[in-house]
Formats: sequence, C-alpha cells, structure tokens
Amino acid sequence: MKRKIGSVISGALLLSLVLANARSEAAEAGSAVFGQTPRTLPGEIEKYSWPRRDLRVTVAGTPVAPALALGSWAAFKAAGTGTMTMGDLVLLESEVNPVVRELQAGGFEVLAIHNHLLGESPHLLYVHFMGHGERAALGHTLESALSRTKTPKESAASAAPAPEQTKILDAFQEAIGRKGTMAGAVLQIGVPRSDPIIDGGMEIPPAMGMAESINAETVGERIATTGDFVLVADEVNPVIGELQSHGIEVTALHSHMLRETPRLFFMHFWGVGTPERIGAGLKAALAKVAVK
Repeated sequence: MKRKIGSVISGALLLSLVLANARSEAAEAGSAVFGQTPRTLPGEIEKYSWPRRDLRVTVAGTPVAPALALGSWAAFKAAGTGTMTMGDLVLLESEVNPVVRELQAGGFEVLAIHNHLLGESPHLLYVHFMGHGERAALGHTLESALSRTKTPKESAASAAPAPEQTKILDAFQEAIGRKGTMAGAVLQIGVPRSDPIIDGGMEIPPAMGMAESINAETVGERIATTGDFVLVADEVNPVIGELQSHGIEVTALHSHMLRETPRLFFMHFWGVGTPERIGAGLKAALAKVAVK
C-alpha cells in the first residue's frame, strides 16, 4: 500500500514538474515573440499587455493614459492538449481590417469590433478575439496582427503617482470600497463575478476579461474613470441607472463573446469628478451586480 501511495505521489509530482516546465517554455517562447515576460495571474493565466503608448488620445480635453483605456492584451491558458488565448486590441480605424485579416488567417475567431469610449480623439476601435491551438502558432499569429499596427511590443516602465495623486486615488478606493493595483499612475480594480462563466465547455477565469473592470487616473484634484461592467441581462438597466445618477456616462453596451453561458453584456463607462462622487457611483453600480 505504501509503495502504491508513493507511486501516486511521485506521479503527481512528475506531472506538476512537467506542467511547470511547459509553462516556463511557453513564457520563454512568448518573450521571444513579444519582447516581454508575461504576468502570471490566478487560474494559471499568462498575460501580455501592449499599451498604445504611440497614441495621444483625449476625451473632451482629458488626456487618456495608455493604462487607462488603451491597453491591448492577450491572455493564454492551457486548454486540453493545446492552449486558448483571449484578448482585445486597441486600433485606429485604418488598422482594423488588416489586423482582422491576420487573425482569421491564423485561425482565430473575431468576437467583436466596436467602440469603448465616446468622443475620443483620435477615434479608436477594439477588436476582441479568441484562439485555440498550439501556443507558438497562436503567438506568431498575434505578432503578425500587431505588426499591422504601430503598437509598441516591448514593456516600458511607467512613472509612479506623486503623493498628491496617491491621496486622491486613496479617497477613490475608500469611496468605492475596493482596492486595486497600480499600473504606473493608473489605478486598476478588478471585481470577479460570483457565478462561473463557461465558453466551449471551459470556465473562463476573471483574468481573461471576465471581471468588472474599473480604471482611474487623476485629473488635477479629480478622477477620470473608465472600464466595463460584465453583466447578465437583468443587471443592465439597474447599473445604467446608478451610473447616470452619479454623473457617469454609459459609452457602450455590447457583447465581447459569441457562445458564453450565461449570456453576458459588457457596459463601458466614462466619468470625471471628485473621487468621492465617482467612487460612490461605481460602488452603487457594483451593488446591482452579482460579484464576489
């Protein structure tokens, strides 16, 4: 019996080592293709980010930091004997169809093409995608798609917030009742839904774009915020009501996926105001959503 238990443990350890080695090799392959090391996130997700640092975007005169709303990304996860990737790319109008052609040529599914903001200059569109297959092939397809744009592929350090900015962001987090992480001077908060999201028989983790996403930057003594709520049908209009009653604009309502269960709607928003008012509005909206 002891020998049998020992064999099971040894087998589990060997499998763990094999998987760890496979993830390490995949990360090295991704680094070679994308020029950066991926972030490892819960759910054994490896995520690459390509903020559009090449663009100077404003909304009604407010500068939009790349980490606020201009972040192209792709997340990779083992799926059966292969890999699944999901993400979206931030594109100028002239870049959309060349990128879509490259994605489809590599066997990717295009899930959505639409806006996230209103009144931004220059005008941007977001292409959402999903791919299944061999990890290196997926990476090369994405690299080919990115090459049809001027998106910087290498990582770059961003300046940390000044003390006065940190004070404003802390007030915002206190008002919303949630803590986030910093991407340079941009605060990013992710709130997972309480119910699992399934696509193709596989649970899609929050880190693959399934969490309520709230980003914020300081504008003087105020907060500019954007992001999206991941909602089931009955949550849509209650969330709209809370956002608008607190001076936060709804900028888009649409799908990001094709075959998900439950059916989901993604609601994007934009707001500029005091950290207390904007935070209270987002807290009230989150209270209408089934989140953890």
